[in-house]
Amino acid sequence: MECLILAAGYATRLYPITREFPKPLLEVGGRTILDRLVDHLAGLPALRRIVLVTNHLFVPSFTAWRGRRQPSCAVPIELLDDGTTSDENRRGAVGDLHFALERARIDGDLLVLAADNLIQFPLPELAAAFQTRPASHVCVHTVHDPDRLRRTGVAVLDPHDRVVEFAEKPAAPKTSWAVPPIYLFPRATLSQVAAYVGGGGSRDAPGHFLEWLCRREPVYAYRIRGAIHDIGTPESLEAARRLFAPGPRS
Repeated sequence: MECLILAAGYATRLYPITREFPKPLLEVGGRTILDRLVDHLAGLPALRRIVLVTNHLFVPSFTAWRGRRQPSCAVPIELLDDGTTSDENRRGAVGDLHFALERARIDGDLLVLAADNLIQFPLPELAAAFQTRPASHVCVHTVHDPDRLRRTGVAVLDPHDRVVEFAEKPAAPKTSWAVPPIYLFPRATLSQVAAYVGGGGSRDAPGHFLEWLCRREPVYAYRIRGAIHDIGTPESLEAARRLFAPGPRS
């Protein structure tokens, strides 16, 4: 298994603090968001490599981070520069996924993570679910707030947790199953990314690809037993810093 971490966004909602500094390297509870994410990857015994794709502006920051982190990481960390320089010419998450598949020559099962999420559930359980049913998997958790559901991916599941319908940021969510940006794809599915992009599919949010994919092959849901925190706004960043502050709750 390989892991692709998407870190090429420009985090415009957090300006000015992220205008010249990458959001994944902001500190939460004395550690960077990215370090906390990589800590969770350490529990995956089958992991062979971590590939992090970033934009050209933030390559120096991530290069310095890798220099500090690599000695304590059991697998190689590879950086990819997607060549973009601003939010206006960014590739989008699916565009970066397609770029990384070609440039990094990823040829195994692939775990895809967004670099700005704090997760509080065991990734090995997701990997075990994938081994039991080796098809594409998305993570789901229950969200009852309609406004939050309109800002994320939403899945419709059958009784066997197969995703029978998917919508990215739906105006009228059909279920309460929210889908954070954590996906596990089998090797055989990776060629579908090129087919999707070549067919004119949106290169922005990965949910658009999943909406297309679940109509063509099985995609299953893994129900998160824990929490996930999306760091997208100043308010969510401050909330995470309070939650992970040193002390009994960190």
